[in-house]
Amino acid sequence: LVCCGSADSVVKSQETGAPSDPTKDDKMPKVLVLYYSMYGHIKAMADKVVEGLTEAGIEAVLKMVPETLPAEVLEKMHAPAKPDVPIADPHELAEYDGILFGIPTRFGMACAQMKSFLDATGSLWMQGKLVGKPAGIFFSTGTQGGGQETTALTFITQLTHHGMLFVPIGYSSPLIMNLDEIHGGSPYGAGTLAGADGSRMPSELELNVAKHQGSYFAGVVKKLSA
Repeated sequence: LVCCGSADSVVKSQETGAPSDPTKDDKMPKVLVLYYSMYGHIKAMADKVVEGLTEAGIEAVLKMVPETLPAEVLEKMHAPAKPDVPIADPHELAEYDGILFGIPTRFGMACAQMKSFLDATGSLWMQGKLVGKPAGIFFSTGTQGGGQETTALTFITQLTHHGMLFVPIGYSSPLIMNLDEIHGGSPYGAGTLAGADGSRMPSELELNVAKHQGSYFAGVVKKLSA
């Protein structure tokens, strides 16, 4: 005897052997790709991450963290103008089903701009708003030994204090083990080598790993959102 529920839910129950939940929201999962990029290396990687997410059926949102350096300093550093990408607000992080952080390295750790942004998430931490949310990291360093692992490793402390679930890519792509060319990336996430003077842009291999990270992360988000 069925005393409540729609006819559709009754049919689905009979087909699967389990009651369906008519209140379940079937909307597409939404992932934030949050990054900082001074010279465009991380922005190029972020675009490929978004591509991978989108092709895997995720609503991907691309946003930057605010700049902390004054304009005159950026000019002396020959930093190009920022692209037309929305600036994120720390409080909006709770709205997403997952977050991928794009981080340039400063002395083997996350840049001050990203760290400053995370420092402003205290209210989210107090309320546990990010607990259980999956998170991933991709990065850019000047050289091979300049932080392709330590940048992610030291950033995991941020995720840990928020109770987030770190999603590394491991060796899920054979491109990570490619020895035919010098490239960035590690089991922690996609990466690029900018060169000590920042003149090297992401290679095709590095961009492909970034796209792979997006699609791989999408699979995890979908499983957790099911």
